[in-house]
Amino acid sequence: MTMDREKMAEAIRSFLEGVERPIESEDLEKTPQRVADAWADDLVSGYAVDAEAELTWTEAPEGCGPVMVRRIEFSSVCVHHLLPFFGRAYVAYIPDRRLAGLSKIGRVVDAHARRLQTQERLTVAVVETLERVLEPRGVLALLDAQHTCMTLRGVRKESSRMTTLVGRGVYDREPETRREIVSLLRDTGASG
Repeated sequence: MTMDREKMAEAIRSFLEGVERPIESEDLEKTPQRVADAWADDLVSGYAVDAEAELTWTEAPEGCGPVMVRRIEFSSVCVHHLLPFFGRAYVAYIPDRRLAGLSKIGRVVDAHARRLQTQERLTVAVVETLERVLEPRGVLALLDAQHTCMTLRGVRKESSRMTTLVGRGVYDREPETRREIVSLLRDTGASG
């Protein structure tokens, strides 16, 4: 997917004019293009990534138990205010036949996080991608994040965090299995 960087830069020029900052000033002359490049190359670069293609796998060994990847750092941009939110993802799944490459789960989180998002939708997207590609017996994602749309504006609650949790398969159908993995997440410092 290509992005129209010139249109993005023009929008930033208009924004700066709206806050009454003259574009001709030496400090702001290159700002519109720098902002457009930052957004296209990094902040919303996930639109150019196929999250499912990032998730390679090998055959799972017989009797493989739960697999958990903890403390996957991510950053995203809130679709409502275009302000960043950032935190950690904790992803667990019980393989059936497919075992993901370790770094691939982090790539899936990044592919979805580097889009305009809500945390709730991001959590679902990670789970659904793993569910489609790995076809596990169960998959669960817990995301814990700080939202600058709540810490820098509005109510300005600097220490607030949001936690979202989505489970599918055995993590949705079997309460004891879900409690067990959530307890493991808690015991390993999910919020720290």
